[in-house]
Amino acid sequence: MSRTNQKENAMKYKLAYTGLILLIYTLGKCIPLYGIDLSAYSYKSVGAEEILMQAISGDAYRSSVFALGIFPFMISSILVQVAFAIRGLFTKTRVSPKTMSKAMVTVMLVIAILQAIVQVPQLKFAVADENLFYAELMAGLEMVTGVMIIMWLSNRNGRYGVGGRMIVGLVNILERISVTLRNHDMEKLVVPLAISLGVMLITLVMENAEMRIPVQRVSIHNVYADKNYMAIKLNPVGVMPVMFSSAVLMLVRLLLSLLGSLFPQYEGFVWLQMNMNLTNPVGIAMYIACEYLLTIGLAMLMVSPKDITEQFLKSGDSIVNLHAGRDTRRYLRKVMWRTSLSSATVMGVCILVPLVLQLRGNIDSTLTMLPSSIMMMTSFWCTIYRELVSIRKYDACHPLF
Repeated sequence: MSRTNQKENAMKYKLAYTGLILLIYTLGKCIPLYGIDLSAYSYKSVGAEEILMQAISGDAYRSSVFALGIFPFMISSILVQVAFAIRGLFTKTRVSPKTMSKAMVTVMLVIAILQAIVQVPQLKFAVADENLFYAELMAGLEMVTGVMIIMWLSNRNGRYGVGGRMIVGLVNILERISVTLRNHDMEKLVVPLAISLGVMLITLVMENAEMRIPVQRVSIHNVYADKNYMAIKLNPVGVMPVMFSSAVLMLVRLLLSLLGSLFPQYEGFVWLQMNMNLTNPVGIAMYIACEYLLTIGLAMLMVSPKDITEQFLKSGDSIVNLHAGRDTRRYLRKVMWRTSLSSATVMGVCILVPLVLQLRGNIDSTLTMLPSSIMMMTSFWCTIYRELVSIRKYDACHPLF
């Protein structure tokens, strides 16, 4: 195939590859675990916490080979990035992507095994009592294997498809939104939909607005020299902290469940586990605190003032009316702190309003997470749209020779 044809087929190829990935993922959610009693699993009305967790796992009944979903994948990426970021504060040695990938896989396996240990005893099996242990062992192995398959699918889509590695999360969110809307009357949906519309508009503004910092480029000496800038989104890391916060909350509940089973004499673990949910003020406060910490932390990590300052020093570029080096780093830290804090506050308010209305009894608990789901879906679609525009422009280019 010629180079021209390859360019013309880039959009179709990526969309087809993503479609294949999603087909495999959807079929995987239809494959039940070994020995599961399928008659014991049917749709039932669930609360805010369950809906949020289903958006992570993707399996409404947590009985398929993909029952653990993207939770181990998400939480391992957070832990590894934070660990290597802390390591970078004490050493200038760079970590290779291969090393980070190995560390992420190791942490993901550990979390998947722990999650399977907690989740398997909650399943209902249709096997004899003497075979129950082997059925649970097989189900646990299938769950861990499913996590590895999901990670492989996500990485392949990030490399060859559209939507990056979190395309599976978008599918889960769309599924939960459709199920939520389908199982409620319009009378109950009026307030949540009105809040969701406002959240969607706010998310669109946050995703597409940016702060422009004027930059002097030493290599540009023409009319465009005064038009150079460094762009920072008003929402530096998107709405990923919202989904990651649910993963952190789920990790806390997982650890509390393990500690409660190991130390049953301590009633504090049981109390924390019962109150660490989104229908309780303690769980809500924990969720909002995680959202703030992740938004600010990930913003400082992904838009690192230290790395940007070092790049300026190497290239000779600088921010207008500001000395390179320490002054630039301090300025960028202030900018990132203010931007990430305002972003965390806006998203926190969007999350907190329906949760407070739920506590007051104004909306149903099963509809509490609808605005958050709409927020995440809107952000994902904005990212995918920008990616598709880039691919279309790439296809429109023609070789010189």
